[in-house]
Amino acid sequence: MNSNISRITIDPSVCHGKPVVRGMRWPVEVIPDMLSSGMAIEEILEDHPELEKDDIMACLNYARLSVSGQTYNIAQ
Repeated sequence: MNSNISRITIDPSVCHGKPVVRGMRWPVEVIPDMLSSGMAIEEILEDHPELEKDDIMACLNYARLSVSGQTYNIAQ
């Protein structure tokens, strides 16, 4: 279940070191925010073609792991 976590990266020079999607300036926290505001995954993908469905799922998986207190390695 953690296989898509490799899509999440941390780089001090990108978004002040926040976890982001594939090194892009897409902080992980933005994806759950969009979903909780009522946007559908398909709508996010349509509005932001640089994102892939696996990116969204990786953000949700990252959030799940963060809340559960599980440990994981993030590429830096």
